[in-house]
Amino acid sequence: MYLRSGIIRPYGSYSFVLMETSHSSLWSCQKRWMTKSKRVQDRSKKKRVHDLEIATERWKVVSKVLTVMEILRKEPEQIIPIRRLEQYRQQINLSKPHKVADFVRKSPKLFELYRDKKGIIWCGLTEKAEKLVEEETRILEDHTEKAVEYVTRFLMMSVDKKLQLDKISIFRRDLGLPHNFRTKWIHMFPEHFRVVQFEDVEYLELISWNPSWAVTELEKRASVQSDFELHSPGLLSLPFPMKFPPNFKKIFRHGGKIEHFQKRPYLSPYADARELIAGSQEFDKRAIAVMHEMLSFTIEKRLVTDHLTHFRREFVMPQS
Repeated sequence: MYLRSGIIRPYGSYSFVLMETSHSSLWSCQKRWMTKSKRVQDRSKKKRVHDLEIATERWKVVSKVLTVMEILRKEPEQIIPIRRLEQYRQQINLSKPHKVADFVRKSPKLFELYRDKKGIIWCGLTEKAEKLVEEETRILEDHTEKAVEYVTRFLMMSVDKKLQLDKISIFRRDLGLPHNFRTKWIHMFPEHFRVVQFEDVEYLELISWNPSWAVTELEKRASVQSDFELHSPGLLSLPFPMKFPPNFKKIFRHGGKIEHFQKRPYLSPYADARELIAGSQEFDKRAIAVMHEMLSFTIEKRLVTDHLTHFRREFVMPQS
């Protein structure tokens, strides 16, 4: 007797397995038992940082509010029909069945709704929101020099010294870039970078290498020197600052490995890393250095993890 084929057919809480043999058909009924143990859930709770989760959920709401404000700013009179605002649901990152109108109503100090004579509901910014927009514009203008430096350093860290404009645009808000980043801002600094097109894709390309900017933020903190003009990116041996939650007990178990990893030298994010072997400790530690440098460029010193994956090839980072 030998097994020729197997077919599984679900029926209620049972799975019927049909096995055809050379002499007969054998029906076997197997019940799927679901574990009642909550040990997995309990263990996962211990690994989560409650305060961080709360902050993350709040930021998701803030991000949606900022997106709606940006949409309104692009309108000629900074007002838009609610029905048309629904078309930006994916951009706002508002899942169904939630309505955009209901979301807007939850922020009456920033958005106001009114119905015209034709019965069309419009959405606009309140006076307080308009003042915030004006304040943001002034802050971004004051931040221009740093923004130019950070974008240039992004290009300096990349393998080909150029990045897709679409990818840089993902970090527009994080880097403190103005709303006219793609249409006007990138063309205002031809001494640093320029827009090039390759196979119908727009790239921002580095024009000149600035040695004083090829210095990581960790190096600046660790060094007492003020002049980095002659700096040449190479191997670094600076430890990364780390902070663990008070209830994170595994630090004591893996303390030795972490200390050993911290002491290992690594290649500067601004050095050529194409020869590094993926999966090696040198490769992984440099990837951490790149992420640390990118985070130091951001206004709030944080990034969405998914956004980092867009630069895996350009910055020679792990593929997963």
